[in-house]
Amino acid sequence: MSKIEKALNRATSERQLTIVRSGGQAKETREPGAGQALAVASPSALQLEARARSSAAITLMREPSPLTKQELEAARIIFPEMGESPTVRAFREIRTKILQKTLGRNCVVMVTAVAAKSGTTFVALNLSAAFAFDEVKTALLMDCNLRSPRLHHLLKDQSASGLTDYLENPDMDAAAIIHPVGIERLRIVPAGGRREIPGEYFTSAKMKSLLDSIHARYPERFIIVDAPPMTESADTQILADLCDYIVLVMPYGEVTQSQVDTCVKAMDRNKLLGLVFNNDPHLPSLFGGR
Repeated sequence: MSKIEKALNRATSERQLTIVRSGGQAKETREPGAGQALAVASPSALQLEARARSSAAITLMREPSPLTKQELEAARIIFPEMGESPTVRAFREIRTKILQKTLGRNCVVMVTAVAAKSGTTFVALNLSAAFAFDEVKTALLMDCNLRSPRLHHLLKDQSASGLTDYLENPDMDAAAIIHPVGIERLRIVPAGGRREIPGEYFTSAKMKSLLDSIHARYPERFIIVDAPPMTESADTQILADLCDYIVLVMPYGEVTQSQVDTCVKAMDRNKLLGLVFNNDPHLPSLFGGR
């Protein structure tokens, strides 16, 4: 029995939103156990400067008009006051696995799915919120599902400039497409106005430069990319090459082994962090995931 099959069986038996490590040819990374210290190199002057700049940026990310608990619940976004609910624990677990994999360094994580309507935006948004729980980290959520964007609905001005506007306008600064959403330490980049040929946007040098510059400038910022389903869009495979890691979302009880195999074969398994089983019937209906 493959590790993916075991993962599917585990999701069926435990009935909980969870993430499991990918199998196949992925390289194993030894994680520190209890009482085992990590070897940490002394930071360079450039690293110290970057950390100071990042700390200053975090301080400036205070929300003048934060979303209320009721608004967060309506938008199906987790928040610290929810305590140790199953949904909060699930997304904290995913965040912890990412931090273990990267040894705490920031990275670009693509969230994609086996099929449409699997809840990738729900997972990407709440994973971003989980990173924003930490007062020394920030999250940037980028809507790269250009054919079916959703993140602009979180903005008061739903026509605000976004990713495609930036990629098409050589004079636009990246700061113009990064918007607050009412959650401290969380920012989003909506898809933008024009989305006619997504693949050409993602193969552009400007797209790679955007991700690289954000990643390098803010060492405490984790970039989460909300991507189309893996098997339904060639754009997703282009995006996968630009990202450090991949999280694959599977709707609970609605996927087959062949669908999972097809997705895994289409990606670099060294980048596959794991599988998220979404739409669990035992989680609160508010967090159904669609």
